[in-house]
Amino acid sequence: MAKISERTAKSRIGTILVLWTLIVLYAGSRVLQILPGRVPKLAVVALHVVPAALFALIHGAIFYRTRSILAFITLCFVIGNIFENVGVRTGFPYGHYYFTDLMGPRLFVVPILLGLAYVGMAYLSWTLARLILGVRKPLIGSRIVTLPLVAAFIMVAWDLAMDPVWGTVLHAWIWVKGGAYFGVPASNFLGWYLTAYVVYQLFALYLRWSVPSPKRLSSGYWHLAVVFYAVSATGNLLLAIPQPGPRVISDPAGVQWKVSDITGACVLVSIFLMGAFAVLAWIRLADQNAEGARSLGETPGTGLGKAVL
Repeated sequence: MAKISERTAKSRIGTILVLWTLIVLYAGSRVLQILPGRVPKLAVVALHVVPAALFALIHGAIFYRTRSILAFITLCFVIGNIFENVGVRTGFPYGHYYFTDLMGPRLFVVPILLGLAYVGMAYLSWTLARLILGVRKPLIGSRIVTLPLVAAFIMVAWDLAMDPVWGTVLHAWIWVKGGAYFGVPASNFLGWYLTAYVVYQLFALYLRWSVPSPKRLSSGYWHLAVVFYAVSATGNLLLAIPQPGPRVISDPAGVQWKVSDITGACVLVSIFLMGAFAVLAWIRLADQNAEGARSLGETPGTGLGKAVL
């Protein structure tokens, strides 16, 4: 029994180290983003996407079990690619746009890395929504709908910060007719909300027939997801550092935008929207830990002795 416990403890420590390594790799990609030319752009894009997707797989398997997190990843990748491919070909639901070669190989007309990008951030947004609404509450009744609705808002907050930079400034994709939000059409964000909501709603319905892990997971496990989302928001603040290149750029509609205005808006959204969601999730987790400790007759803040990871 002692050997089994020792192996289990080492496995948990190893898992935590892997998850922290993925967070650090992602943080490094955000630094590389403001060091143009040091690393190939495609490598920087991959470091934005792959660590987050792997984090979702490993972190999610602990609570949802491997089968369920694979179902989530499949929903993200398949539905995200369907909506994006339809969007490029028809303009619905995002608006008219197309992808450049910046994000590498494509599945039909959509970069494969974009499909993976859905996985990581969608998982983090879903996890923050669970924390905000009460992670220990069962996913039944109205929560089957409210959780996807809230998670989709958190997901769109990320896109509000990211899209003008990657689209209008970096030209990873091109909005054919430009748009009111620094060259991005408002329809894009409505489309993003619809896409995210469909993914989350299907996953919520799936979870009705899937039993999550019975383990009582420690606050440290949940904090990792909040930290990853917060690192994403913090990384956006680096974009405010002036970079070589034009100070004013034009979208395809001929409207000129100051790069500093675009990055400034990205910073504001990251602080007051993404940051707010991260802080709220952290506070709600602390409250739930205190409630759980009191229910077990423990001292709040220390009653995680039987929790794992």
